[in-house]
Amino acid sequence: MPSSPAPPAHVLVLGGTAEARALAAVLAVRPGVRVTTSLAGRVARPGALAGAVRVGGFGGAEGLAAWLRAHRVDALVDATHPFAASITANAARAAAATGVPAVVLRRPGWSPGPGDRWHPAASLPDAATLLPGLGRRVFLTTGRLGLAAFAHLADLHFVVRSVDAPEPPMPPDTHVLLARGPFTVADEAKLLREHRIDVVVTKDSGGAATAAKLTAARERGLPVVVVRRPPLPEGVTAVPDVAGALAGLGLAQ
Repeated sequence: MPSSPAPPAHVLVLGGTAEARALAAVLAVRPGVRVTTSLAGRVARPGALAGAVRVGGFGGAEGLAAWLRAHRVDALVDATHPFAASITANAARAAAATGVPAVVLRRPGWSPGPGDRWHPAASLPDAATLLPGLGRRVFLTTGRLGLAAFAHLADLHFVVRSVDAPEPPMPPDTHVLLARGPFTVADEAKLLREHRIDVVVTKDSGGAATAAKLTAARERGLPVVVVRRPPLPEGVTAVPDVAGALAGLGLAQ
């Protein structure tokens, strides 16, 4: 009697980034592989994803470990945002607790070039302390969930851009732009000009999709406060792209 074929390998991708979407698309068409992408649910209208999708948290490292066991996950890829430090820490602990092989996929960070006027900050509160000495009209592109760090800066005007509407607390003088990227350098230059921006604040998200604002700021000679990434958990290293993630999973072409 012929033996039953082996079930497809189950890969869980902790997503929310363009890299996670690209990886899911590749894995979804791989023979012998099924992929589930997990989204935290912070964006109301996420883009389409290949394979299965789940939305919502796991309940910490213990909850994620239980999910890995219950759904017979064979490999875990943490492809969350570079600033999703708690999720990354939980993923590392869950992988260690279950013995599930894990890969961290992180796009490389940005590096300043000639003409850039970058001011590094260790955190959003640290960025807020730098602003009064740099400008009065701020283009704040750090996401809708971190505005509380700037809420006390009543003397500055903020332009905040996000996919979904931010919630208070936020600075009292705030103009919200709802838009989804990517944006071109021309788009960003127009925004900086029309809103008379004199300082930009961003996280070091890396990648080309959100880098146009840095080029536009350089061309206008504007200072940019760049919030550094949180460190990876001890003993964890990252791969920079989808090809690296596939190699880490043993699925390199």
